[in-house]
Amino acid sequence: MGSVGVFLTHQQPAGRDPVVALQEQLSLVRAARDGGLDSVFAGQHHLPESFSHIQPLPWLARLAAEAGDMRIGTGIHLLALHNPVDTAENFASLDAVCGGRSIFGVGLGYREVEYAAFGIPPRQKVRRFEENLRIVEAMWSGEPVYADNEWCRLDGVRSTTLPAGRPPVWMAANSDAAVKRAARLADTWMINPHATTSTIRRQLDLFHAERAAAGREPVRELPLMREIYCAPTRERAVELARPHLAGKYAVYADWGQDRVMPEKESFRTDYADLAEDRFVVGSPEDCLAALLPWRELGVDHFVLRTDWAGMPVGDALASVELLAREVAPVLRSSPAGSRPPSPEGSPRWTSASSSPSPTTAG
Repeated sequence: MGSVGVFLTHQQPAGRDPVVALQEQLSLVRAARDGGLDSVFAGQHHLPESFSHIQPLPWLARLAAEAGDMRIGTGIHLLALHNPVDTAENFASLDAVCGGRSIFGVGLGYREVEYAAFGIPPRQKVRRFEENLRIVEAMWSGEPVYADNEWCRLDGVRSTTLPAGRPPVWMAANSDAAVKRAARLADTWMINPHATTSTIRRQLDLFHAERAAAGREPVRELPLMREIYCAPTRERAVELARPHLAGKYAVYADWGQDRVMPEKESFRTDYADLAEDRFVVGSPEDCLAALLPWRELGVDHFVLRTDWAGMPVGDALASVELLAREVAPVLRSSPAGSRPPSPEGSPRWTSASSSPSPTTAG
C-alpha cells in the first residue's frame, strides 16, 4: 500500500493577516484528514523576504490537534543552522504531541542569507549538518552522548526528552553529492519537487548504488514531493495554478534554489518550459498518468503540494478534495514495482514528446 499526503508550507504574501491565514491553512488540514489522506508536512525558511512563513514547529504542533491519524513531518528542518540539543528535544516533543507519528525531514538549505544570519560560514555547513544529525540521533537513543565542537559540547549527557517512537529521518537532496549523503546517512531520500523526472530517475540509480556500497539496507519508504493541481479539466487546472506556481518559482530563482540543482537547470524561464517534466497540473486522469509511473520506480509515499502563496483557499481546497477522492485511492492501490522507466518520449511519462502532457498544458 502506498501513502499520499499534502505539503502545507503555510507561505503567505508578505503582510497578510496571520490569524486569517492560519485558519485557512487549518481548513486544508481538515480537508486532507476528512478525505483520508495519510500525512501532512511543513517546511522551514528564515528571513523569507518575498513571503511570510510560519515556523514549522508551532505550526505542526497546532495542526496535530486537527490531523487525526495522519503522520506529521517536516520537509525540511534546516539542521545545520540550529543547535542539535535544541533540535533533538524539540522534535522529540513534537513526536510525543502527535502520538509517535512524526517524520524528521532534514536538509542543508541553500540560501546565503540564512547562513549569514546564524553566523555560519558556508564552508562549514556540511560538517555541521552531518555532526548535528549524529548528535540528534544519539540523543534520541537515550545513551550517553559526546560532542566537542565549537557550537556544541557534550560530555556523556543522556537526554530524558525522548520521542514516543523513533522518527524516521528523511533527507532532502538536490545535487548528486547530496543524494549520496542521503543514501549514507538517512533512512530515505525525500525526493524534491524541483528536478525533472529524467534527472530524478538518474539520481535514484545513484542513491540505491551508494546505499548498497555503504552497507545500508534497502529503504523501507521512498517519498516523492510534487507540485500538483487537480481540477475537473486540464484547462481549468492550468488557469487556477499557473499564476501561483509561476510566482513561486520566480521567488525560488531569486533565492538561488536552481543554483544547487544538477544538470544546470534554471528556474528563470517561462512557465511552459518550467512546468515541463516537473509540475502535475490537470484532471484526475492527467494527475494519475503523471504519478503512477513513479510507483514502478518504488515511490510509495507521495507528498503533494497543491497550495501556493496567494492562491485563494477555496481553490486549494477544491484540489485537495479532488486529489483525496479520485487520485489518492488509485495511487495507494497501485503496486510498487521495480520495472524500469519507459523510454524517453513514451506517453507513460510526462516528457517533452508526450502529446498532450498534463505538465505542459497551457
